[in-house]
Amino acid sequence: MSNSAQTSAGSRIHALLDENSFVEVGAYVTARTTDFNMTGKETPADGVVTGYGTIDGNLVYVYSQDASVMGGSMGEMHAKKISNIYGLAMKMGAPVIGLVDCAGLRLQEATDALHGFGQLYLNQTMASGVIPQICGIFGTCGGGMAVSSAIADFTFMEEKKAKLFVNAPNAIDGNYAAKCDTSSAAFQSEEAGLVDFVGDEAGVLAQIRSLVSILPANNEEDMSYGECTDDLNRACQGLDGYVGDTASALTVISDDQFFMEVKANYAPSMVTGFIRLNGNTVGCVANRTVSYDENGEKKAEYEPVLTSRGCQKAAEFISFCDAFNIPVLTLVNVKGYKADKCSERNIARASAKLTYAYANATVPKVTVIIGQAYGTAYLTMASKAIGTDIVYAWTTASIGMMDSKAAVKIMYADEIAGANDAVSMINEKATEYENLQSSAVAAAKRGYVDDIIKAEETRQRVIAAFEMLFTKREDRPAKKHGTV
Repeated sequence: MSNSAQTSAGSRIHALLDENSFVEVGAYVTARTTDFNMTGKETPADGVVTGYGTIDGNLVYVYSQDASVMGGSMGEMHAKKISNIYGLAMKMGAPVIGLVDCAGLRLQEATDALHGFGQLYLNQTMASGVIPQICGIFGTCGGGMAVSSAIADFTFMEEKKAKLFVNAPNAIDGNYAAKCDTSSAAFQSEEAGLVDFVGDEAGVLAQIRSLVSILPANNEEDMSYGECTDDLNRACQGLDGYVGDTASALTVISDDQFFMEVKANYAPSMVTGFIRLNGNTVGCVANRTVSYDENGEKKAEYEPVLTSRGCQKAAEFISFCDAFNIPVLTLVNVKGYKADKCSERNIARASAKLTYAYANATVPKVTVIIGQAYGTAYLTMASKAIGTDIVYAWTTASIGMMDSKAAVKIMYADEIAGANDAVSMINEKATEYENLQSSAVAAAKRGYVDDIIKAEETRQRVIAAFEMLFTKREDRPAKKHGTV
């Protein structure tokens, strides 16, 4: 094993992988450039430890950058070692995990290093949608390496020491790190939405292990199934109390209360993450109107509306699930779109991308309407109209164009204006409108909802639906790719 494997780069690999499973590849590779007095410089493993091992017995390929060797900078041979790992991973159909601590481009190697970066981008692009790509950032991840982390499917970041940036905070006009540290884990997870998970080093490595254990190895051979030890017919009593807190609702219905939320800090009104149902990994998307802290205290409230950030977040997640044949479950509680000037710049485009992602996905799709489902925002959230296979609604769900009272005030504006008791008239007409147009029963009568279920039945009914859809096959018109 290379000397660099004894540093933090190597220790991270050993902490990540199953004990004694790591096999190093390319331990003797060093820089070959002789320019700028590089001949006399030691570059053990050229600053990156590469190889393969297992996580819970599943094969994975790993590269871990060593900041003690020229800052972990990307040079020609450094890049070739990573590209070699990608080549092996593609042949074997196994995930690639990058543990990043990189000062950026190695200036002494100039165009050779640039070409190496380009080759890495190409390899990542070819691997996208074929094998999972995971990036863990533990030190500096700047410039071109930041682009690489963004190409990965999931990005993890150490919360205190790690830095992720294309342009350093002090290089941005009118900004500096003390004013707004745009390279911090907090900014990249909460504002940029690039980082999926944040924690200390041990926590990040543990999260990566958990994620790998539930993901397919590649887009053809699914190794993500496990034995279910939970009751498939378990009733989820009190689930109707989680209409707002859908992260908790998903936890309750999942096997053994397992839920791994993705991008939890970004656009929190939209929940994305993975659960287990009957031992199978299921991707989940849900609207959220309230969140709680670790002590159960209410942390924040959100409108039941689609935001541009939330739509973007969900669309990317659905695209990943579709690429790797992971079924998608959607919990719907939405009444429209965010209405403000900032949102209006992007909401049409973002909601179009979410609509496209749902409609384009060919994996099994099940939707449960748990609250409100109004207007075209409801259509976007995995409605029957855009191709969802099975749609359930709780008995308390409301489905239609808009709130019944709001609809009545528009439809009967003249009559209400001349009524002696306008409130009574509004209530009477609203009840009539709800029964005819806005109830779960009304939607079910028209075939837009497949069944009306009790909240506590959700787990067993969703499991049964996905079991029925297990062998689903759906063709799409022949084309190179869509353009949305």
